[in-house]
Amino acid sequence: MKSYFVDTAATIIFFTVVAALSELLIAGMGPTQVLIARLISIPVMMVAARPYGLWRDWFFSKTRPQRWLTNLVGDIIAFITFQVPVYVATLALAGANASEIVAAVSASLVFMILLSRPFGIYLQAMRNWARMLSDE
Repeated sequence: MKSYFVDTAATIIFFTVVAALSELLIAGMGPTQVLIARLISIPVMMVAARPYGLWRDWFFSKTRPQRWLTNLVGDIIAFITFQVPVYVATLALAGANASEIVAAVSASLVFMILLSRPFGIYLQAMRNWARMLSDE
């Protein structure tokens, strides 16, 4: 249960602001659509965050990246292969049309590439912090 909470909290904190800014400023979605998308995304993240953490753990256990570059590429591949389908479904449920979805996903791919490794580092730091607190 602690792993679920840590992965979920890390995901919600890290990505809510980034996604909202992308949808509003880059995709051109209206404030109401952004609000709906973010409200829909919270339960989606609550469902998807831990499975993503497990997916990432599995992916890294199979690829065993050893250098910063392979860790970077590993986080990018793991994140994109898991999150793009989730994001498309979220936008569709929020009422975004096809061109808005394409724009949002295209913009988010840039963010995913740029933020996937920092998020992987952040997620692992949050996990380590939670372990440290439970050891005290």
